[in-house]
Amino acid sequence: MDKATALDETQVADLLSEMPHWSVVEGALRRELRFENFSQAFGFMTRVALAAEALGHHPDWSNSWNHVTISILHHDVGRLSSMDAKLARAVEKILQESQAEVDAG
Repeated sequence: MDKATALDETQVADLLSEMPHWSVVEGALRRELRFENFSQAFGFMTRVALAAEALGHHPDWSNSWNHVTISILHHDVGRLSSMDAKLARAVEKILQESQAEVDAG
């Protein structure tokens, strides 16, 4: 498991430029997604859960039918970290692979 290092403001800006559907809300990386139905949303969450477990870094998230909100913050670091960026990139890869996303949110 990689050690999390804090991101500086330039690194955060670069990350948001790389992944424009993400934002910083209350200090955490956040993305909202809408899928065609609950099954697609839950399937996506399952794939993210497996990736998060492999990284040893887990998101805060919620699901309501076809809507998934993801919030990522390394609480031990106290600010956005390299592990947060790594998990967000993994989420993006899962979305690209599944092509099940309906609304980028």
